[in-house]
Amino acid sequence: MYFNAETQTKILERFHFALAPRGVLFLGKAEMLLSHTRIFEPVDLKRRVFRKAVNAPVSYNHFVSPSFPQRRTQDISGLEELREHAFSASPVAQIVFTEGETTALINAQAEVAFGLSERDIGRPLRDLDVSYRPVALRAYVEQARLERRSLRIKDVEWRRAGETVWYEVHVNPLVGKDKSLLGVSVVFHDVSWARQLLTELEHTNRQLESAYEELQSTNEELETTNEELQSTNDELQTINDALRERSLDLDEVNEFLESVLTSIRAGIVVIDAEMRIKAWNRGAEDLWGVRREEAEGIHLLNLDIGLPVAEIRPVVREALSDPVYYGELMLDAINRRGRAAVVRLLCSSLRSSNGESHGALLMMEETKPEPGE
Repeated sequence: MYFNAETQTKILERFHFALAPRGVLFLGKAEMLLSHTRIFEPVDLKRRVFRKAVNAPVSYNHFVSPSFPQRRTQDISGLEELREHAFSASPVAQIVFTEGETTALINAQAEVAFGLSERDIGRPLRDLDVSYRPVALRAYVEQARLERRSLRIKDVEWRRAGETVWYEVHVNPLVGKDKSLLGVSVVFHDVSWARQLLTELEHTNRQLESAYEELQSTNEELETTNEELQSTNDELQTINDALRERSLDLDEVNEFLESVLTSIRAGIVVIDAEMRIKAWNRGAEDLWGVRREEAEGIHLLNLDIGLPVAEIRPVVREALSDPVYYGELMLDAINRRGRAAVVRLLCSSLRSSNGESHGALLMMEETKPEPGE
């Protein structure tokens, strides 16, 4: 179908010559032998199978010796009807126009596709709707007539009955043996399925491109997040280093304070603003027989020891309310051995850096009796 009629004739003559006697020729579903039935006999038109006709009146002078045997053409009855049915049964829509652009042949597919019928045979191309839809056909038919060459029109879109149909249209001039123009054949190949596949492929490609862009964007965001996390990690590392140094400093301070408290022989007790014991040194343990872990966190007035806590309540409260308070008491008490003892108690406010009282410091020491007492 892609060659003009003259070239088709030459090709088919060579096919006829090349085939063995009774040999067969297979064609594609869109190919027909409308003007070459004298050299090929139809065997199965539906499947496009033809047999080499014997005694065909073909001139082989340019490629066959004169001694090639000549045989009589086999008489086939009903050839015109057979030819008509073969054309009508073509699986693609096809219309044939005469040299004067008069409608000559319309097959069944063309009737269904373009709403044509037998009544349109004999009408000029310009009077048919198919002359301008799905494509402006007259210009292509005229070009094929004038240039005597086949034309192919791609990507012809037609909206029909609520759906879109895509065609590839082939316009082929039909040339006789005497090189005269017999007419023009127009074949409409429905390529909607291929177009649909192409559309789906393009859609899939767009989705893949979109997914790739999103992935690329996500990757960039992850890289940015990773950089931010790395920066945060560096900052945290710096903070951890600073806290580690501060912790070491605090450990040193605590060890120093612990050393100071341990070195003082007198009992040292530190309480907060709620009178809860915050510090209890070894001197206090020796004096009252209460271990540090037992005393710390306990309310001072709830201590069950030999110290008369009721008597020290006023001075402690005074120290908690007055940041410059300093008081001294002599108390009769019972030490950890259960013996009566006189305890000297010094109480002062525990001042913060802003000068306010936020606790009290108590120092207790057992006094020795004077000689003669």
